[in-house]
Amino acid sequence: MAPMAESIRERLPDLRRDFHRYPEPAWCEFHTTGRLVEELRTIGVDELAIGPEAYDPADRMAVPSDERLADWKERARERGVDPDLLDRMDGGNTGVVAVLDRGEGPTVGLRVDIDGLFIDESDGEGHLPVAEGFRSETGETMHACGHDAHMTWGLVTLEAVAKSDFSGRLVVFFQPAEEVSGGGHPMAESEYAVDLDYLFAVHVGLDHPTGEVVAGIERPLAMCHLDVEVRGTSAHAAKAPHAGNNAIQALGTAIGEVYAVPRHAEGMTRVNVGRVEGGTASNVIAERVEAVAEARGETTELMEYAKAELTRRFEAAAGAYGCEAHVDVVSESPRADSDSELAAVVERVAESVDGVGTVLSTADFGASEDATFLMERVQNTGGLATYLIVGTDHPASHHTPTFDVDERSLKTGVEVLTGSILSVATDDP
Repeated sequence: MAPMAESIRERLPDLRRDFHRYPEPAWCEFHTTGRLVEELRTIGVDELAIGPEAYDPADRMAVPSDERLADWKERARERGVDPDLLDRMDGGNTGVVAVLDRGEGPTVGLRVDIDGLFIDESDGEGHLPVAEGFRSETGETMHACGHDAHMTWGLVTLEAVAKSDFSGRLVVFFQPAEEVSGGGHPMAESEYAVDLDYLFAVHVGLDHPTGEVVAGIERPLAMCHLDVEVRGTSAHAAKAPHAGNNAIQALGTAIGEVYAVPRHAEGMTRVNVGRVEGGTASNVIAERVEAVAEARGETTELMEYAKAELTRRFEAAAGAYGCEAHVDVVSESPRADSDSELAAVVERVAESVDGVGTVLSTADFGASEDATFLMERVQNTGGLATYLIVGTDHPASHHTPTFDVDERSLKTGVEVLTGSILSVATDDP
């Protein structure tokens, strides 16, 4: 593949750092979407669908409270985001889909995610964003999983394809709410996911070093997030403990039972209770307690097994103590593996990219991703999908305050993605 034009290469660090400065959580990516729209309008695309134009808002999962949405929307307004654009995103309908329509040829999709995490970024002198002046400015959120790099890849790849002799239709999904598995489903159900011949999804790092590319992951875990509420009856803990139905005691028993879910003969499952909150005072039998939990499985069916077992254990333990448990599925995502035919295209392209020293045809993912909704949609209608990884050296693991991206990987990602898209537009994998 020919080297990128100097003007495109020079934009990469600045774009990534700009996104890094202002990370926003799931469905609150108002400023982020505004910046994406600015860049997309500058690049010039044939179609731009913003927020509810890109998907059905009713299909969203894990939408936060109205108060949180209003807070982040107002922050975006204060940062100068176009009020008309903010109104189009009202209710947390963030994200954007951009389309290049270049005549006869295949329809190719590229999916990148855009949300940040509730992590307070390190302010240590050894942390590059501190030293270079692009640490998160929010004080409570951080791009600790590389989505700032992903957005940069999406924009610059789109620009590179627009400047090429590409023939066909390119659809780039700038997807909100990946970290809560809330945005993949509505994007997959949208009109823009119809009749995609090929889909590329991509992630940076994931313990693969700079100069290494994984052409297509295998075995992403199907996953679901659960909200649990246990309700009992309050009473004085000393004067009348017999009159209460202890929600904390019920939940404590349930947690022990959750971790005792039997392993399944057909494959691996994972369960976890990640947060518990409730009670009012040491002398009050707790009337109400909340928890958040998750279930994962090596297959979608195994995840469903683990989810059902978690639900049953929460409800049974609550009943044993005279309480009631309400379990709500907040979000979920299926398993979808990369197609080897399309991964082979990525592998061929990556082998010719300057700076790539190792290309793996596949690797286990070991986690979950709601890009699988789009992958599954494409595969179920006869198309091919792959989820690739562009390695990056990083000083700490993903989802930590000192995570960072080796910016040499930005150029690598653009060249691998651009080359793969142009390859499927001219060759039959």
